[in-house]
Amino acid sequence: MSKAPPTSIDALMVPEVMTALRLSRSKVYDLIRSRQLESFTIGRSRRIAADSLRNFMSERIEEAA
Repeated sequence: MSKAPPTSIDALMVPEVMTALRLSRSKVYDLIRSRQLESFTIGRSRRIAADSLRNFMSERIEEAA
């Protein structure tokens, strides 16, 4: 059973985004590489701002409408 990422965290790890979007690791990195999903690094760790994930999802919902 997978858990949704907590909403109180401002920076999500890739596995949390994978769970939220129900996508594979490679697809999440494809979205990052294509700049559809904004991210940043801390050392060697990739992080996605919770706001970036919300914006990404909102844009997809608007496109589908």
